[in-house]
Amino acid sequence: MKTLRLLLGDQLNNKHSWFSKSDDSVIYLMAELRQETDYVKHHIQKVVSFFLSMRNFATDLKSKNHNIIYFEITDENNPHDLEKLIQNTISNHEITKFEYQLPDEYRLDEQLKSICRNLKIESEAFDTEHFFTTRLELKNFFDGKKMLLMENFYRMMRKKHDVLMHGETPVGNQWNFDHDNRLKYKGQVPVPDAKIFSKNVSNVIAQIQQANVITFGKIDENNFVWPTSREECLIQLDYFCTHLLKHFGDYEDASHTDQKFLFHSRLSFAMNTKMLSPKEVVDMVVAYYYKNNEEITISQVEGFVRQIIGWREYVRGIYWKEMPTYSKMNSLENHNKLPNFYWTGKTKMNCMQKAISQSLDDAYAHHIQRLMIIGNFSLLTQMHPDEVDAWYLGVYIDAIEWVELPNTRGMSQYADGGILATKPYVSSGSYINKMSNYCTNCHYSVKDKFGEKACPFNTLYWNFLDEKKHYFANNQRMAMMMNMLKKMNPEELYKIKVKANEIIENLDDY
Repeated sequence: MKTLRLLLGDQLNNKHSWFSKSDDSVIYLMAELRQETDYVKHHIQKVVSFFLSMRNFATDLKSKNHNIIYFEITDENNPHDLEKLIQNTISNHEITKFEYQLPDEYRLDEQLKSICRNLKIESEAFDTEHFFTTRLELKNFFDGKKMLLMENFYRMMRKKHDVLMHGETPVGNQWNFDHDNRLKYKGQVPVPDAKIFSKNVSNVIAQIQQANVITFGKIDENNFVWPTSREECLIQLDYFCTHLLKHFGDYEDASHTDQKFLFHSRLSFAMNTKMLSPKEVVDMVVAYYYKNNEEITISQVEGFVRQIIGWREYVRGIYWKEMPTYSKMNSLENHNKLPNFYWTGKTKMNCMQKAISQSLDDAYAHHIQRLMIIGNFSLLTQMHPDEVDAWYLGVYIDAIEWVELPNTRGMSQYADGGILATKPYVSSGSYINKMSNYCTNCHYSVKDKFGEKACPFNTLYWNFLDEKKHYFANNQRMAMMMNMLKKMNPEELYKIKVKANEIIENLDDY
């Protein structure tokens, strides 16, 4: 009797109960598939990091006497199709039972269900043993409620898992310190250098090129900041606690031309591939805070915990509650295409140039750069959410559909009509100026609404509000801006709209 167990590229959890002991009757199957490299065009660093992490994980399993079959991207016998891969392995090794861990992407979940229906042997699905919540826990929590407020979910999670709690009371006597986490970075404190994980990636890059996998973006073999093994992930987690945590909350919403990472943890790839579990990350960060609470304030650690135990679990719950219709939503009926500078970074808007170039160079941007700069501009220019989704899913190293889709289509583009966010996250240039130094040396003037040097964000913002005003007529959170729009001088609004249309029609000139 032989069992075949499939492991996907984001199921690298060496603490899973599957691996508690070795078993000669169990074979593990892993493969670098063109199916996965090609469903969207990915950043080169993303593909390299996934392959390295998968290979390191397979090596670790072998060292612990587990039987593993591994297909690299250039293997001649690699079918590059998941169903053929499974069927061939079952046939070649006389497998009597097939097992897999529940995928986190809807497309793979459906594909594996279909594959199992076509198998002539028994099959069984298992939990990944990674998340704080089950797939449907959020859906059940909000059953019968009109609003899916993340704050309510977050408080439940804090209580349920006893995180930063004194009995029923939150540490610091308040649940959320978001208002304390909005400082502009002006060099007040030095930012430690990013942790570098030196490794030879030239062989992996050569294999990707040999296989003719189409990628984009840059990769620097001598400046690789992404952990691709369990050991490196733990080093990065420790580095965050000891060097970055004490200032994380203060500057988590800030952006700066000279600082790509500021005090962000850069642990999302490690968690999204399951090399680190969210529980061990939260436990270590909270333990470090309790040990060093004279040096680290509650607002630093609460802001970080909220991102993981609150937001990360929340968007996953939204994904499984709303799929598959969620991926097709376009409630604001936006249809424009991405401009070329999303692939080159060549634009005169300094904030967009910095945020996009950083994304192309490093496969990374933090949440404010993604939401309030690139996402904000994408929504103000009324780009089709399909286009925005594909770009975000491909460019960021941590982008797997369960986390990318709600953040992009919901939070960023408001294409879900308010399922996730209570209002669209749009702003004029003033917010960007408040939270960054991007506006200081920009070609455009952040103070002007129209004219040759007017900040495009200003012009586009008021045009967007006017274009979409019927969508927000009953939105209480938009009431103040709608009232300001009504009071605007008609001649000024006309000039703004003319300029906005010119910008949208000639985006690559701006």
